[in-house]
Amino acid sequence: MAELMMQEARTSAASRKKAPSLTTKSGGHSAASSSAAFQQYQAAVQLVQQAKYDRALAAFEKLLPSAPFEIVERCRMYMQTCRRQMEKTGLKFLTPEERFDYAVSQLNSGYFEEAANELKSILGDYPQADYAYYGLAVIDSITGRAQGCLDNLAKAIELNAKNRLQARSDNDFQNMVDDPRFTELLYPEIP
Repeated sequence: MAELMMQEARTSAASRKKAPSLTTKSGGHSAASSSAAFQQYQAAVQLVQQAKYDRALAAFEKLLPSAPFEIVERCRMYMQTCRRQMEKTGLKFLTPEERFDYAVSQLNSGYFEEAANELKSILGDYPQADYAYYGLAVIDSITGRAQGCLDNLAKAIELNAKNRLQARSDNDFQNMVDDPRFTELLYPEIP
């Protein structure tokens, strides 16, 4: 009887011990699932690099709910990039003015590089597009590139003198008001 009680005690004690986990927990995700998530993340990033934005977006959307904390923000950033790129590739402009309006919308949203690329594209097709030079001057002013601002604004004024008057009251050139070269460009009649 004593032997039977000892055996039951051992069985009971063994059942109370926790079985070792096959995976180590880290941040709420197992190491195995984190490794798989990182592999999925890397595959999705490769799709972005290959300009396969629709497939990359789908991969990031699938990954996001189970993604480890360390990559959640990066997934969201890539998703936003994919959406913007898909929007951009789907756009069809009939006139350079429509392309300019799109560039201005990008500028107003803070996408300076995209706006500048669109304006440069306009100039590639229409080298006399004074408004594209003006837009580039605005971007250069906002982003602190004084010489680029002066060069682009000078070209815009050369192509259309009305740009000088517009620049005088344009708040987007606020960063340039203390530069004497800017003043000379806007007010050449003042000695």
